[in-house]
Amino acid sequence: MRNDRRFFLAQTTRLFSLAALSAAFPGTALSKTALYPFSLGVASGSPRASSIILWTRILPDPLNAESSGKQPFSVQWEMAEDEGFTRIAATGNTTALPELAHSVHVDVAGLKPDHWYWYRFMLGDAVSPVGRTRTAPAANVMPSSLRLAFASCQHWDFGEYAAHRHIAAEAPDLVAFLGDYIYEWGQLELAHPASPRKRVNESVTLSDYRARYAQYKSDPQLQASHRVAPWIVTWDDHEVANDYGNDRDERLNSNFLARRAAAYQAFYEHMPVRLHALPEGPQPQPQRFAQMRIYDRYDWGRLARFHVLDDRRYRSHHACPALNRGGSRLVDASCGERLSPTRTLLGNEQERWLAEGFASSGARWNFIAQQTLMAQCSHTPIENGEDGRFWNDGWDGYPAARERLFRDIHTHKVSNPVVLSGDVHTFYAAELQQDFNRPVSADNPVIATEFCGTSVTSNSRPQARTEQYVVQNPHIKYGRSDVRGFVMMEVSPAQVITRFQALADVHQAQSPVSTIARFVVEDGKPGLIKSS
Repeated sequence: MRNDRRFFLAQTTRLFSLAALSAAFPGTALSKTALYPFSLGVASGSPRASSIILWTRILPDPLNAESSGKQPFSVQWEMAEDEGFTRIAATGNTTALPELAHSVHVDVAGLKPDHWYWYRFMLGDAVSPVGRTRTAPAANVMPSSLRLAFASCQHWDFGEYAAHRHIAAEAPDLVAFLGDYIYEWGQLELAHPASPRKRVNESVTLSDYRARYAQYKSDPQLQASHRVAPWIVTWDDHEVANDYGNDRDERLNSNFLARRAAAYQAFYEHMPVRLHALPEGPQPQPQRFAQMRIYDRYDWGRLARFHVLDDRRYRSHHACPALNRGGSRLVDASCGERLSPTRTLLGNEQERWLAEGFASSGARWNFIAQQTLMAQCSHTPIENGEDGRFWNDGWDGYPAARERLFRDIHTHKVSNPVVLSGDVHTFYAAELQQDFNRPVSADNPVIATEFCGTSVTSNSRPQARTEQYVVQNPHIKYGRSDVRGFVMMEVSPAQVITRFQALADVHQAQSPVSTIARFVVEDGKPGLIKSS
């Protein structure tokens, strides 16, 4: 068991006890009735066969960063094999440092593979909510099933988090969140507004992003989704700034890299992720996170491998941007830059890493968990394989990179590749092929299946336009943009069953949910089977 922030511990030798807590908060103890410190709940994630990350943050008032003071706290944690904590599996103390917003990351090792656990934190006489988590199966085991939920895009201003209440009710084995966990702008208040607001109060500094995460994580339905199962996560653009790419934001701000580093640090502080090695030296703390790596690989025994990607930090700049602007736009055939073979969405190093993961995978199913729609989606009809109009922020802005990824799938004979996507606020089901402009044939087969989830709350385009996209892009077999929700998957060695789960009303916290589409992918047969 270790703490992922040892380099900060070296800077701080004071370990505060209950006496320090009393000094920090005179006249009161941290308890459920006064200054309860676990207002943001608990979480777990990054599951391995023998280890798991446990997370919390000490913050009595979600809208007041000063409510936790400026001193470190010694936080106790427990992990048990039963919900009543009668069979303790591991316990210890860790330090919540002010340099990391009093967040806590504990990497609990030495656990049993394929095993459910319960965990909690204690500070003073306050006890956190109890979370449920589990380890991955051992590498040589073929599990009979995996229940996976995945979601993305949850702007606070656009609705309630009812989707997370339903994710919790599904009691999955694993939750994957594919980006836009926060949005960088909006009012800082604890109630979701009745109607969306304009773009105001934009996050730029580390304290701004910390406040935004605290607002989002105060939501009880989101907290319930975190408590039910371990999460694997990646980021998209709004964890930093709309449509940013690599070292550019849409305003071409000269201070953007400092903003990005602050946003990356806040992401780490609020997510149950392992921290890969950071550069040593005397850099200011936010700059240590400028090189933070989020892409990673997770195995679920021999049943599944998750290749979790980062398509923001390493990408080539947007093709054919607007004059004196960064960010996205629609481009047509006149944008020759889009087709350049040197353009990359993942960066050369991550492309090599992904190919290595394909080559070494012994999993029955290979899930590529990433941010945005991978299938080609022209916004106008394509005649004779020519013309078309494409959004340059997604994979359509980087077709050579997509072709290389497909080539790696073919070269390494990847078993059952399934792409998981978000970002575009639309349910899509698609069949992926090397050349989207030619019909499926023996020399242009379906090589993978893609499921794209709609948003948890964020709004989208009218359904009539999405139906046009489906007609214009025949490899996209289903599209639904007028509903919000999440995706549930039942994975077995023989098949993957996918359900698109849609809310009746995203503006109602108690909204019911229903299955609006169901698909089956069979082992060894890439492509979709629509199911009732």
